[in-house]
Amino acid sequence: MTDLSRTAVWVFDMDDTLYPREQGLMALVQGRINAYVVEAVGLAPEEAKVLQRQFLDEHGTTLAGLMANYTINPEDFLEVVHDVPLDGVEPNPRLAEQLMRLPGRRFVFTNGARGYAHRVLERIGIAACFDGVFAIEDGDLTPKPAPSAYRRMINRFDFEPRQAVMFEDTPRNLEAAKALGMATVLIGDGHGKPIGDHVDHIAPDLLDFLTDLTFKDAAA
Repeated sequence: MTDLSRTAVWVFDMDDTLYPREQGLMALVQGRINAYVVEAVGLAPEEAKVLQRQFLDEHGTTLAGLMANYTINPEDFLEVVHDVPLDGVEPNPRLAEQLMRLPGRRFVFTNGARGYAHRVLERIGIAACFDGVFAIEDGDLTPKPAPSAYRRMINRFDFEPRQAVMFEDTPRNLEAAKALGMATVLIGDGHGKPIGDHVDHIAPDLLDFLTDLTFKDAAA
């Protein structure tokens, strides 16, 4: 079990990590992605879902798969699929308290669009807890789990990976983080995907996990 007490940099995925999956926001986004694929590719909804899953497995995001196989406007895609109501996302002042308690710097690393990420963080009430947000546009539309996306994020925020920990709800998105030297925490059950030894900690609930951390000898 990796010791996190001396961690200096805290990196968080956003969707289904900084808020519970049960709040349903990603289901809304996925619904709009499916509708976009139906329109852009000309498939029936069920066929579009199959293609989405294939793109996720092969490219990391539906957008990356569409860009590799079709001619689309990526800016239009990001605007359309992230135009969802945030009513189901609950403000979480207790999470804000625990995030602010973490020693060192805190960042968000998301495959979502920049504007959407800021909307969600504001809705939860944790935007002020972070020193920076690295969205899909910041990686020139290259998503996790591509190692180059992690390197871009690390270079942008200028930190040593061995002093950092990454929180994610998708097991394979932690592989590159671990390979680069970061500690890793899986939030949730991994969506039924295999959980390998690149995962250092598994936490059913982010808030509970952060609340239980102690920093007697933490980095400043």
